[in-house]
Amino acid sequence: MIHLDGISFGYSKHHQLFENLTLNLESGHIYGLLGKNGAGKSSLLRNMVGLLYPLNGKIEVAGYEPRRRQPAFLQDVFFIPEEIYLPSVTVDKYLDMFAPFYPKFDEKQFRGYIAELDIPEKNKLTGMSYGQKKKVLIAFALATNTRVLIMDEPTNGLDIPSKSQFRKLVSSVLDKDRLILISTHQVRDLDNLIDSIIILEDSQILLQHSLDVVTERLCFGTLSNVEFDNRVLYSEPSLRGYKAVFENSEQEDSRVDLEYLFNAVMENPERIRKIFNSKS
Repeated sequence: MIHLDGISFGYSKHHQLFENLTLNLESGHIYGLLGKNGAGKSSLLRNMVGLLYPLNGKIEVAGYEPRRRQPAFLQDVFFIPEEIYLPSVTVDKYLDMFAPFYPKFDEKQFRGYIAELDIPEKNKLTGMSYGQKKKVLIAFALATNTRVLIMDEPTNGLDIPSKSQFRKLVSSVLDKDRLILISTHQVRDLDNLIDSIIILEDSQILLQHSLDVVTERLCFGTLSNVEFDNRVLYSEPSLRGYKAVFENSEQEDSRVDLEYLFNAVMENPERIRKIFNSKS
């Protein structure tokens, strides 16, 4: 569904964000793209939707080359950028203006999302809070029913109840023919939502696996002591000892903690690479 083959990109010839980057994402999954601020997540997403162009390599999304911005491509891909700008119109007028561009747009779905997210429909969009604007755009994006939905920091500006609603709504729209990619630095916001993770750092993909594979290779739990435990990749003191990420040598069942996983990958990229590549 999304295929990047050896792409290179940078804002100047002397500094490239990516060099020879390859990535393959398939439909039927919700991917979480994680990375530190400045790692290039937003630039990568903008290359995928044709708002930026790679210097070298090839990108294919839903069978199209994004940089050509063909109508059929634009009808089947929706992108929510980190910074959003909405016109000074009501929700109804916004639908009249933009829904016709998406053949699979479902107004009944949209109205349901609007009601669930508690958005005042009669107000002008520019009179809403930033969080309300974000929820309008999220509701619209989900109702377009595009095969590819890409979101950059979608939970910025949302309060805690709205983040929970966001996770619920996004998980409800996934099907075998749809791909959802969410980029964020707010790792906790993706808990119980994504099924696959991509971690980007220093122009490289440090980790790209399903959460099932992650829990097969790594264990997330509490240890009484970590000082002489060579299995440990990352740990923090807790009331019961140490919350830790460690190699799953005993094939224990555990639940992925995305924040701890991210910290483990940042602290031990080479060990992580060996752990996952040795069994791939």
